[in-house]
Amino acid sequence: MTIQQTVQPTVDLAMFGGGRAVPRKLGIRPWPMVTDQDEQAVHRVLRSGRFTSASSGEQEITGLEREWARHVGTEHCVAVSNGTAALSVALGAAGVEPGDEVIVPALSFIGSAAAPLHLMAVPVFVDIDPVTFNLDPAAVEAAITGRTKAIVVVHLHGLPAELDEITAIADRHGITVVEDAAQAHGARYRGRSVGSFGAVNAFSLNVSKNLATCGEGGLITTDDADVATRATMLRQFGELIPAGGERSYVAHLLGWNCKPNAVQAAFTRSRLARLPAETAVREENVRRLLGRLAAYPGFLVPEVPRDRTHAWHILRIRVSPAAFGLADAYAGPLRAVVQRALRAEGVPAVPYQLQPLPAQRVFTGRRGFGAYPWALPGVVDRPYRAEDFPATLRVLDDSFTIQKAHLHPESGPLLDRYADAFEKVWQHREALAAIAATTDYTPHWERASEIADTEWAGAFPAR
Repeated sequence: MTIQQTVQPTVDLAMFGGGRAVPRKLGIRPWPMVTDQDEQAVHRVLRSGRFTSASSGEQEITGLEREWARHVGTEHCVAVSNGTAALSVALGAAGVEPGDEVIVPALSFIGSAAAPLHLMAVPVFVDIDPVTFNLDPAAVEAAITGRTKAIVVVHLHGLPAELDEITAIADRHGITVVEDAAQAHGARYRGRSVGSFGAVNAFSLNVSKNLATCGEGGLITTDDADVATRATMLRQFGELIPAGGERSYVAHLLGWNCKPNAVQAAFTRSRLARLPAETAVREENVRRLLGRLAAYPGFLVPEVPRDRTHAWHILRIRVSPAAFGLADAYAGPLRAVVQRALRAEGVPAVPYQLQPLPAQRVFTGRRGFGAYPWALPGVVDRPYRAEDFPATLRVLDDSFTIQKAHLHPESGPLLDRYADAFEKVWQHREALAAIAATTDYTPHWERASEIADTEWAGAFPAR
């Protein structure tokens, strides 16, 4: 190990007994922020007595669908109960069937891979680009087989994936592209909104999202009228619900009960009116934070290509062992020590996902519908192994995230103090590198396996 020589800091790190860089009074503001207009929108629904998409004459859900389609630039939008339901319904409406293969990035939220499994389709995982954290187009093409039906293109953390390359690959092979834009509200790729490129696309309105509701919700966008009709049927028992008149209760196909809630739709409509202004302020606040962090070589901040915009739902920061005077093998322990130091200073640095999706027990243990879909005739039995996704493993090992704290438009002063904390940590890089070089360390994905064993044993003790 070679430690860089630095000027001796005059202020101790908080983890060594010094004061915090982030004053406790600068707490994270509640998200989503609730305004008088939001409350009035909710009261409007309560007075109407119409609460779901099955309520004759309901206006809030249809209003949200119309306004989101206009915002994204698609012909149709279908609202559902949550973001994972949006992805499941979208895949079903696109014609994904049992035994089909669906390509999914190895780094994402579990919903991206659970959605195809709910249709008894087989998730096929591919590695990510370590700079964008999104699907690697070359890995996508290499994973395509004669059974591949769809590609779930996740815009992770709010940065659009390589849509032109991936859609070109899909077109060559006759495969459906489904955008998972759960974290990317308002992001644009080459002048167009995400959620307008795929044959059918999904957004989440979870309370944590940039465009949130007061709980859960989801939106599906498409330019295909038939896909929109099928999605509407799938969200409510396979029924065709007339705009007016009586409900027939005839199930034309197997559907779910994924009806949206009118209260939550009204809340989101109110928030949608503020989305462009909030996005602009967030861009300014986050860019200022990342601009300061970029001055410290030990921290690798997100890169945004010139042809797209970032929604900044989550901020992922990687550490550079070389800049701390360490060999590359110390990336994991260095990240752990830096993360600990930042948290002591008041920065809520946390992991986002502890393991690649293919390492989740639901896949490694084939815990779907019994042994299905993997036991279906013709399905290729592929192993799900974390080590097959080296870029994902490296990103999980050497990075941490900041979540929610930066979403509020008035978070600027808080982010300025976060930047102070990063500067303070960088000034103490020699001491932190020394700790990283001697600390016991277990990678995220191994710890996650240990946690899973403990949780399972506690829930289902041996009898």
